[in-house]
Amino acid sequence: MKKATLLFIILFLNFYCEAQNKKILFLGNSYTYYNNLPQLLVNISQSTNDIIVVDSFTPGGYTLQGHNSNVTSLSKINQGNWDFVVLQEQSQLPAFPISQVNTQVFPFAQSLNNTIVSQNPCAETVFYMTWGRENGDSENCSSNPPVCNYIGMDDLLRERYLTMTNDNNAIVSPVSVVWKYLRTNYPMMNLYDPDGSHPSLLGSYVAACCFYTVILRKNPTQITFNSTLSLSDANIIKTATKNLVFDNLLTWKVGSYDPNSTFSHNNISTTTVNFVNSSTNSNQYLWEFGDNLTSTETNPTHTYNSSGQYIVKLTSTKCGMNSISQKTINTTVLANNKILNFENKIKTYPNPVKDNLFIDTLEEIKSIVVFDVFGRLIETYEKTDSNISFTNKNSGIYFLKIQTENGYIIQKIIKE
Repeated sequence: MKKATLLFIILFLNFYCEAQNKKILFLGNSYTYYNNLPQLLVNISQSTNDIIVVDSFTPGGYTLQGHNSNVTSLSKINQGNWDFVVLQEQSQLPAFPISQVNTQVFPFAQSLNNTIVSQNPCAETVFYMTWGRENGDSENCSSNPPVCNYIGMDDLLRERYLTMTNDNNAIVSPVSVVWKYLRTNYPMMNLYDPDGSHPSLLGSYVAACCFYTVILRKNPTQITFNSTLSLSDANIIKTATKNLVFDNLLTWKVGSYDPNSTFSHNNISTTTVNFVNSSTNSNQYLWEFGDNLTSTETNPTHTYNSSGQYIVKLTSTKCGMNSISQKTINTTVLANNKILNFENKIKTYPNPVKDNLFIDTLEEIKSIVVFDVFGRLIETYEKTDSNISFTNKNSGIYFLKIQTENGYIIQKIIKE
């Protein structure tokens, strides 16, 4: 097992071992309505002491296009405060020829996802990957031969649901993947309603286990609610879901959009360090510099007052989820490299600057060194005048080290 994958699993086990409370909206049709899938998920979650609150709108035969313009669907999305919104397309449409899918499915998946994100900034869209019909799609077989049998139809559904997932930075509940495994390895298990399309209770239980796993990120083998299924059938389903879904969460994009903290640093001087934040999926930051000082800037510059090793920690946050990274840095304070009190000694203006940056000080300036945001030397001025031209410099962040007889200061400058 690769180290990164092992770390991912360990983090999930640590973070999600406690009871959780989630709000979920289901938008779909009869595949979701049959056997009351949302309530099955509630019952399953209660058996592991998790609390799930659900709402749903599932008119028979409904499409994503229908939900996209339906007042009830949009009103439910706009209630806000959902943790997850589940989208399920009509059972045949995603397996249609790609020209039809490009106009009748994908645009409405995107539009609904955009509405979900705009009204629920912390919600995740979950696509409900449904299955091929028991004997294929006889209604469309003549015009679309790939769907004439279960395998062909199922493969197309999986492909199209994965496309919707990837295109919308969403996650997917891969129900059809577990469904196919059970059909292949346990053919006596009856997943279908007598119509050969809708799920039996056993099939809906498969779906509920998949949603439990991708939403709570928990091992489904710990579920104790089996509905009216035999213990043997329930355990087979839970084990299959564990092997195919829980053990491969990143395959289904679960966790792919969590905060990921990472940063680099550049020593502008022996005591001043510029930190470059390269975290992803984050909108709040807390820096701990190892000297009892902190910052919430995105890319801070920090000056240390003594030599030594410091452990710098960056906590990146989004929607209550955190990611932490840390590095050890070394600083050396030189006896003749005293840090001046910026407010009392030297002032620079305007900042942000467009053309000329003016320097107001009673100190005798020995030199000014200009660095870019990555700590690379841009220019050096010896015994400069009271202003520096930024006219020909690119927009961005720069750092000035202004050296006088009595010490120096580091100043961040923003070029418009």
